[in-house]
Amino acid sequence: MNQQAVRSRLETLLADLDRSASVLTRERESGGETEQLDQHPADYASNVGEVDREEASLEVIDAQRSRVKDALKRLAAGSYGQCIDCGRDLPEERLDARPEAERCVNCQQRHEARR
Repeated sequence: MNQQAVRSRLETLLADLDRSASVLTRERESGGETEQLDQHPADYASNVGEVDREEASLEVIDAQRSRVKDALKRLAAGSYGQCIDCGRDLPEERLDARPEAERCVNCQQRHEARR
């Protein structure tokens, strides 16, 4: 595994997530004013739904940013590519699909079942 390529990929992913969060935040701030006094109730409900979706998207982005930052820390510590639960090496295919992955598939499934 080429650590420089992994670092570059993780840093690019982090920058992409930062841009996405910034766009969502700007949209929320520009469209979130309470000029809705004259709106039809159905339009108001639609706007509330949009705000909820944006908020949920920001939460997902924030969680993934955290996982990417953790992956960069593991890379610096020399433990990137090892499952944090069982210690086994993660398959290259898993890291290609999810470079921020911290668990092997089996441990990830157990982790999600406990949550």
